[in-house]
Amino acid sequence: MARLYLVRHAQAAARFDEDPDPGLSDEGKAAAVDLALELEKIGPCQILTSPLERARESALPLANRWGIQPEVSPAFSEIPTPPDVAQQGITARGPWLQQLAGQRYPTQPPIIRAWREGLVGMLRTGRYDSVIFTHFMVINAAIGAALGDDRLVIAQPDYCSCTVLESNGRSLTLVSRGPEAVTAVL
Repeated sequence: MARLYLVRHAQAAARFDEDPDPGLSDEGKAAAVDLALELEKIGPCQILTSPLERARESALPLANRWGIQPEVSPAFSEIPTPPDVAQQGITARGPWLQQLAGQRYPTQPPIIRAWREGLVGMLRTGRYDSVIFTHFMVINAAIGAALGDDRLVIAQPDYCSCTVLESNGRSLTLVSRGPEAVTAVL
């Protein structure tokens, strides 16, 4: 049984509809250091991170404390923007994300369903205890898979919150949800 700690990245320096890949704000950098002190006791174990800058920067303080290199995995990237929304420019991403609340995966375009299937497959087959630095929608997809719930938005994970799952190689079990707060996503 592998324990998976899904950590939402710390506060970014810009909104997702202002910059496609911002780093952390000063407040976010300080919060990532505090989080590392909190998570240090569970490891060392594998650290995985989304390739996006805010997630990679959030992982660094913990990786430095444990003396290991995080593994970057595209599977833990934020939900992809459908091509028709992307063509409208970066400012269209915010309204698109906000309208996802209340929607379900079966009604989504193939790119979104494939993203979820790939992500859930990676989590279900996890064999090692891991801390995974990732994003709002990833955590929601993981919680949904563990609960058998096909809603896109189930939780409002706060910055630096840690949701814990267990994987037995075939399925996911939700152990605990991290702190929630209203954020810029929804």
